[in-house]
Amino acid sequence: MTQPPPPPPNQPPQGGFGPPQDQPPQQQGGGGAYGAPQTPPQPPQQPPAGPSQPGYGYPQAPQGPPQATPPGYGYPAAPGQQSAAPYGQPPNPYTQSQPHNPYTQQQPGYGYPQQTVPLHAQPGQTAGGGGRSSSQLAVIVAAAVVVIALIIGGGVWYANSADKGGKDDTASSSGGTGGGGGDDAGGGGFDAPDGTEKVPGNPASQVLFQVPAPDVDDDSSIVVSGSWLTDKAYVKSGVAEIVGYDRDKGSKLWSVKLPGPVCQATKHITEDDVTAVAFEPAMPTKDKPSHGCTQVAAIDLDAGKKLWTKSAEGKNGQIRFDNVTLSGGTIAAGGTSGGAAWAIDSGKSLWVPKANDSCYDLGYAGGPKMVAVRKCGTYQQPQLNIQTIDPATGKVISEYQMTTGVEYASVISTDPLVVAAEVGQSQDAVGITDAFSIDNKTGKLRIRISVQGDKFEARCSGVTTIETCTGIVVGNDRLYVQTAQHAGGGEYGQTNEIVAFDLATGKQTGQRADAGDRYTITPLRMDGGNIIAYKRPPYDKGGQIVSIDGGTFEETKLLENPATRSVRDVETRMSPEYSELIYSQGHLYMSAKFASELGSSETRKAHVIAFGATG
Repeated sequence: MTQPPPPPPNQPPQGGFGPPQDQPPQQQGGGGAYGAPQTPPQPPQQPPAGPSQPGYGYPQAPQGPPQATPPGYGYPAAPGQQSAAPYGQPPNPYTQSQPHNPYTQQQPGYGYPQQTVPLHAQPGQTAGGGGRSSSQLAVIVAAAVVVIALIIGGGVWYANSADKGGKDDTASSSGGTGGGGGDDAGGGGFDAPDGTEKVPGNPASQVLFQVPAPDVDDDSSIVVSGSWLTDKAYVKSGVAEIVGYDRDKGSKLWSVKLPGPVCQATKHITEDDVTAVAFEPAMPTKDKPSHGCTQVAAIDLDAGKKLWTKSAEGKNGQIRFDNVTLSGGTIAAGGTSGGAAWAIDSGKSLWVPKANDSCYDLGYAGGPKMVAVRKCGTYQQPQLNIQTIDPATGKVISEYQMTTGVEYASVISTDPLVVAAEVGQSQDAVGITDAFSIDNKTGKLRIRISVQGDKFEARCSGVTTIETCTGIVVGNDRLYVQTAQHAGGGEYGQTNEIVAFDLATGKQTGQRADAGDRYTITPLRMDGGNIIAYKRPPYDKGGQIVSIDGGTFEETKLLENPATRSVRDVETRMSPEYSELIYSQGHLYMSAKFASELGSSETRKAHVIAFGATG
């Protein structure tokens, strides 16, 4: 399989998106104490000579031998090969479980002409006891039922949605016909729940505030993952602290200090706004760059206080956690050296997964249900078991055995259960070539869908972080995936789409949401039956948030950011693949996952930028 990207390097690249400027950019207003970075961009590539390329999906003229070209902005270069740690030994968290720092590659401004780069896997039910057993069942290889796209000439054609229903002032699903795919394609005709996102009277946004990057050493790659939004605050992890900010002004409301950096954070929060983080017991030093991710805490995001801190003992000392999540009343954390679970309200120990020489819980996914990814077998022939478990007891409810040889899996959704894995060798995949739709109750495989990297840009960037997939979301019993970038309808520039697969049949529904010329679109989350998506802008535009109706696939613009260069420079550094984006009710918060600087105190990247609709 393709190994995960290497650890974050020391220096992010200079510059951002945009054409060359002869005059210094003007400072962007908007009430932020921290100004946007003013970094001279790199000169764009020249538009190609000759006639423009034909539209995407039409037959292409025969091409010569492919030329080696750098990947698009924000995407990792071909990852280096890393040897996995032996079974029973925890991997280095800075080489296997940390997200990749994208600020290492200098790319031309998005929307400028670029060289076209072709973007080049049986169930069983376990009765279960108090913890997970290590029994290894015979593997029944599931047949791949895949219907992805029609190949026409050298292009890929996606059926477009035919029904364009009306909209009111709320972005809600109409439950109308879903598109041109018809019944055989698993199209619309379903009743999807209404969304809650209101359509602003004026979607044009302004910068509400910015937070500067933390003051760290130039060679720092400290992780600052974790951001949450409540009715009272926008909350973001900093270096050895968690900070609550006023949602509109950005003023600091509270801060929870920690002895060491946050190394893992769950995206889930409880109904009363409690979440969980894992962190190191001390700050890194030159002699000891990592103290191990051994501490887990519950954080009250409304009160701004740490409720409790816990650790767990394994056979080789304190367990180092590679992931943390929550479901029901339970916080669970796991990794190659063990796992543990605690009650959210009290911190009481609830259960510890059973482990032996050949099996251990790689980690957990939470939300509506709790799912464990359990790894068994040998180094040469690993066996992954996907287990739906009772969060209060750890008892296995159902289990699905992946194909032997699959080393790692990520969970896209726990209800319905959809798991991503990289099956076989793929130069284009980043942690995912196939999505597995699994029945939570029986553990049986419903369908397997191919999402190969030459056609799609879904990514699952962590091998043990379990819940780190981007560009792919689940709702309406459908899988929504962003396609690979391809030539747009203009003279130059790239674009892409979001397409839908039926999780019962594996077929495309015929629904398609177009990014628009020179934009790229990424699904972020579901809003009832709607998809909330971000449109990454070209060099001369601001980004957009849109709501895509789950029935008609009609797009409604919810937010459009300023096109001012100083704002764009900050926004375009926050790519969806490597940053954290939260949108709610006319507010968009974009934040970094790393504390590293851009190279000098004058050009540091922003830690957070927040936008708000003006109407």
